[in-house]
Amino acid sequence: MRRFLLLLAALLSLAAVVPAHAQLPQPPEIAARQYILIDLGSNQVLAARDADAQADPASLTKLMTAYLVFNAIRDKKLTLEQTLPVSLRAWQERKGGGSLMFIDTTMTPKVDELLKGMIVQSGNDASVALAEAVGGTLENFVAMMNRQAQAWGLKNTQFKNVTGLSEPGHYVSARDVATIAGKIITDHPTFYPLYSLRQYSYNNIRQDNRNMLLGRDPTVDGMKTGYTEAAGYCLVASAARDTPAGKRRLLSVVMGTASREARAAESQKLLNWGWQAWDTLRLFEAGKEVQLAPVWKGKSATARLGAPGAIYVTVPKGEGDKLKTTIERNDPLVAPLAAGQRVGTLKVATAAGSTVAEVPLTVLEPVELAGIFGRAWDAIRLWIK
Repeated sequence: MRRFLLLLAALLSLAAVVPAHAQLPQPPEIAARQYILIDLGSNQVLAARDADAQADPASLTKLMTAYLVFNAIRDKKLTLEQTLPVSLRAWQERKGGGSLMFIDTTMTPKVDELLKGMIVQSGNDASVALAEAVGGTLENFVAMMNRQAQAWGLKNTQFKNVTGLSEPGHYVSARDVATIAGKIITDHPTFYPLYSLRQYSYNNIRQDNRNMLLGRDPTVDGMKTGYTEAAGYCLVASAARDTPAGKRRLLSVVMGTASREARAAESQKLLNWGWQAWDTLRLFEAGKEVQLAPVWKGKSATARLGAPGAIYVTVPKGEGDKLKTTIERNDPLVAPLAAGQRVGTLKVATAAGSTVAEVPLTVLEPVELAGIFGRAWDAIRLWIK
């Protein structure tokens, strides 16, 4: 009996020091009500807390305002050199107590100037002037904001205004804010550099960008601050570094911190941890075949599976050469198959079995339907199978 107890104790002690699955890197303690950190290359969430909770967004609202204005310029509904009137409604924003570009009804600023006033100075008056130009009325523009949010599948976002001043029913989540910010970076790269401007002067009034990280971390090149009493101090920060796998970009969102200094410090803490604890790897080049899969009833007997773009994964530091990949297909694959059609998933896990990424696998080249005899033969084979 004594030998059995000694053996049992030894086995239990061994189990305690050799866990079945190694833990993924744990983020530092972040003093914010909600936060999220995303690697935009792999589109992986590295850390989050209450990221889907509905919260007052303050001036982070202006990310969506800007996105729709960028769309209008891209679609040639506005030009950067075009001048716009300043309505009484835009001028009256000075009564609301928020940030201002300090425009008035006697001025006709250019779209380019208003964009800088909205992005760098966080001007509520500039936001209203731009929204009225794009939507005709503020109400129409707010409806456009909500339609865009719905089109992206943002489940915890509803806009009531274009500035971010607190209002019942006006809310976003940290995850949804990250989606909007990411869309600006990927869909409007020519406008994204506006978010790196450290200061802007209009009508002899110079204002500094409130994003303190622009002056502290040379890899940070955006993006937006926000503050209301209800929201606390908020910051979206984006940083990029060159790596062996190419340029890597991290995006952090912190909401509900205690001060301007706190939102900068907590964002920096998140970003630093993202660089230090994780690596991003390029598993496959754009358009490269990941698997050749059998196809039934097709002119071709196989289909090339992969992804239109390069496949990146973000993994714990030092795990890159130990990854395990598995493929799950929606078998049987039956023609016709269209290019871009999703037919499976590439799963990536660490050596210990922790899943770090699930990448959609799509058809790289279309597979047309076979002739009547080929279809009939494969139908018989499928029935037997």
